[in-house]
Amino acid sequence: MPDSGSPRSLASLDRAIATCRRCPRLVAWREEVAVTKRAAFADEEYWGRPVPGFGASRPVIWIVGLAPAAHGANRTGRMFTGDRSGDWLFASLHRVGLAGQPTSTSRSDGQRLNGVRITAAVHCAPPANKPTKEEERTCSTWLDDELRIIEPSVRVTVALGGIAWQAARRVMERAGWQVPRVPFGHGAEAEVHTGRTTITLLGSYHPSQQNTFTGRLTEPMLDAVMTRARDLGSA
Repeated sequence: MPDSGSPRSLASLDRAIATCRRCPRLVAWREEVAVTKRAAFADEEYWGRPVPGFGASRPVIWIVGLAPAAHGANRTGRMFTGDRSGDWLFASLHRVGLAGQPTSTSRSDGQRLNGVRITAAVHCAPPANKPTKEEERTCSTWLDDELRIIEPSVRVTVALGGIAWQAARRVMERAGWQVPRVPFGHGAEAEVHTGRTTITLLGSYHPSQQNTFTGRLTEPMLDAVMTRARDLGSA
């Protein structure tokens, strides 16, 4: 059961996340980036705060990423919005019928997700895209709260990358669920038993430029995972 101070809805959770200042290094970095900016976005006002989750209020599919990009979600205030990784993710979600639009450019662009919510293991943009282990642990309490709130509806979790895979495993284990020892890999699949139902954990390579530019992750590969998530969620 949640304690009296835990968020009881996704709306209250998102408000709490957006005001978090628990990690001094991340606070300093995200706010510095929001002031110095990238030249291409010099005229824009950066979000510069922790980025809450985005998507359906009763998600069937829960996508867990690593962390906001400094000039992506840290700029726009929406997960996977405003950078190349997000371009890949939302295009794939749209192709398989899980997003209303193929792009996500701002919080006011009208994008809607169909039964999907996107979150991250760490909610602040980290230097060099690498949060410390302590920062991951500190931010993990938000994942605990989120999973507790969405547990009645969620049926599939998609982890984008190895860090997200481990974060998803750990939050499920802390919830008391039975999580099999399946190693991360693209297309990895684990049946997680909650005591009430079964939730499928799917793995995908992260749609980072490092993976997409080198061909380690292709559009058909990403679409295959999202199609599997869609089909499991509708079964």
